[in-house]
Amino acid sequence: GFLYAQIPSCEGDSKKIFDLGTKGSGTTPYSRQGDGRLTLKGAFREALCTEYLESLGVSTSKTFSIFETGENLERNDEPSPTRSAVLVRLSHSHLRIGTFQRLAYLGQTDNLKKLIEYSLKYYNFKINSDVASEQVSGFLKQVIHRAAELVASFMTAGFVHGVLNTDNINITGESFDYGPYRFLPYYDPRLTAAYFDHQGLYCFGRQPASFLFALDQLAISLATLYPELAYQEILESFSEIFSESFNTAFRVSFLKRLNLTPKLKSQDPQMTAELVAAFFTFLETKKVPFEQCFFDFFGGWQEPRLKTSPFWKDYESANLKSYFANFEIAVPVKMDHSYLKNLKPETLLIDEIEDLWTHIAGQDDWAPFQKKLEALRSFRGLD
Repeated sequence: GFLYAQIPSCEGDSKKIFDLGTKGSGTTPYSRQGDGRLTLKGAFREALCTEYLESLGVSTSKTFSIFETGENLERNDEPSPTRSAVLVRLSHSHLRIGTFQRLAYLGQTDNLKKLIEYSLKYYNFKINSDVASEQVSGFLKQVIHRAAELVASFMTAGFVHGVLNTDNINITGESFDYGPYRFLPYYDPRLTAAYFDHQGLYCFGRQPASFLFALDQLAISLATLYPELAYQEILESFSEIFSESFNTAFRVSFLKRLNLTPKLKSQDPQMTAELVAAFFTFLETKKVPFEQCFFDFFGGWQEPRLKTSPFWKDYESANLKSYFANFEIAVPVKMDHSYLKNLKPETLLIDEIEDLWTHIAGQDDWAPFQKKLEALRSFRGLD
């Protein structure tokens, strides 16, 4: 990827900037043996992914535009020669955890210090200290919190990123770079997205652990610059800090997806935890599509809506009603959204993606793709 421009936000926050960069525009010093190019199918897939994730309430980069280059590329994971493209991406940061790792590994402490100072200045980190080691400690803890919120939204969206290494996790809690992703057809913690991930390293259920590992690498990198950093103290409480942030973010994301709020605030998070456990136990034991279940239970136990679902009998027999009784609709006006009048939700499963691509690959027909984009945007605002 190349970073081409940085644009100040027009949202009134002078510290907020947008990065405008490309994917597939050629080799960089980090391309290893690759050609640095992107297939048109890869660009098409990323555009679908960013649109769907945004509608699901996941913090994500935006697909700004796609240019077909007219070149032919050779790839071993799709029929070749295949068409080439350059994707322009809009994001809130291009700074990855791997960026910090690289400078630490090379011993470039001056550049690492500049990178930290730059991050604190431009990426909305609120640090109430002038002491460098305390600033870095605060920076690390806020990155942990942002990462926990992001992966929690992955889990409630049924999203499998595919390659969650330190080069694909940034410091702002915004997801990006969608290669071999998947969305769950049914709840399955073991589902992997990448054809090369034979060990299930980045499977759906391991995504929180992948983030935790990456954050640990960030802490190690920062400690090379500031030995006085309370690294050991942070590391000892690392899992606890991350778990607490993740559990809180997961409850918030889960309830937001269902448009629910506890009737008694004093009993949250216990009631939410009980609902989450019952909901996912149901998904694990019954063959109900993942997104269909969230769609049907938007607004909680609304029996007239639930009875229109092909899975009403499963819901009725699962004793879920008692868990939903402790919750009420969070935003009543959302229940009038036209999207909820459909019998099934919009999805982006692998077979759907492949079918859309056949129209482009065979007849250069982009109409089904455009129609799908409109459908994926049709429920934006329900998140």
